[in-house]
Parts: sequence; structure tokens; C-alpha cells
Amino acid sequence: MQYSRIPLTVCLLGFISASQAAEPSFDCSKANGSIEELICQNDELAALDRKLAKYFKLATESYPAEELKTLKAGQRGWIKGRNDCWKSDDKSQCAHSHYQHRITELQITTGSAVITHSAVFICTPEKHGSITAVFYNETELPAAVVTRLSDDIDEQKLLFLTRSASGAKYLGQNVEFWSKGSEAIVTWGVIDTTEFKCKLDAGNTGGI
Repeated sequence: MQYSRIPLTVCLLGFISASQAAEPSFDCSKANGSIEELICQNDELAALDRKLAKYFKLATESYPAEELKTLKAGQRGWIKGRNDCWKSDDKSQCAHSHYQHRITELQITTGSAVITHSAVFICTPEKHGSITAVFYNETELPAAVVTRLSDDIDEQKLLFLTRSASGAKYLGQNVEFWSKGSEAIVTWGVIDTTEFKCKLDAGNTGGI
């Protein structure tokens, strides 16, 4: 049986392409720790690292000068958290999750993400104020930026879509937002963790 000869240049190009596909944004010869070494060996993690680097660069170029110090400190903290995935039973999944959450955050804060829809919910009892939710379905992970406004709270949180038996549930730091139809149930903060209910304000929706 005869085999066709494949030109050497094609083989070399294929090798170079495969080699480049596995390269993250940092120099693998200077990889620091087992997680960075893992990223250098895993094409999917390397691609996520390059994607993160793109949005972080965009953030450094678009954030106001007074916010750059906080941005860079947050990135250093994120890298430390990612590298702590060496403690996880599934190191690859841990690192993957860290990248997805950080990329989503930067996509939203740099204005790169398209808003899917938005809505305002009026909560009861009245002391709980209102919830404004802006939803993003085309980010690395589906997410929502939720703002609570009441007599003593004016706070904004980034939440991520999670599995739910019905409706849509979003979780973030000390916040849970679950909505179904025109109703939402919210848990907010660590001091007062009482669930409260909110109703969609039909006059303040953006495509819900």
C-alpha cells in the first residue's frame, strides 16, 4: 500500500499551530507552581488564560485612573485564588471555574458584554426596597448584576446563574436571587438573611 507524501512544510505548520494553541498568556518556562504548570499542559485552560489576559488588558485601558490600583490588586488576589486550586481534588475544574468567573466579571465591567434584558422588582415589606436586575446571557457564564436600593442599603452584586428545579436562580457573595415569572425571592447579606419577596414592576422592564 502506498501513502501520499505530506509536504514537510505542512507538517511543520501543523506542529507550530498545535504548539501555539497550548500557550497561555504567560511564559511557561517561568511557570510558578503546579497550577501554572497545569495551565501550560491543558489547551482549554491555556485558551481561557489568553481570553482573560485580553479582557484584563481592556480593563487597564478603559478603567478610570483612580480605579486601576484596585483592579490590579483584585487581579493579584484572583491569581492567588486560582493558584490555590492545587488544594482541590479536581485541580483542572477548579482553575476552569476561576477563569470563567473572572472573565465574566471583566466582560461586564469593561462594557464588553451585551445586556440580554433588565427588570425592576418592588419588594415587600417596604423596608426591603427595590431590586434592579440586569441580565447577561452571552458572557463566559450567564450572570446578573443586581442592585438593591432601600432606606439603608444601596449595594450592587454580581451573581452567577446556577441550577434550579424551576425558574432562574443566581448566586453571589452573600446574595441569592431566584425569579420565576413576575416574582422573585431574595436573600441578601450576612446580618439579616431573612428571605423577602419582590414583584416585577411591569413599567420598568427591558425585554424580560
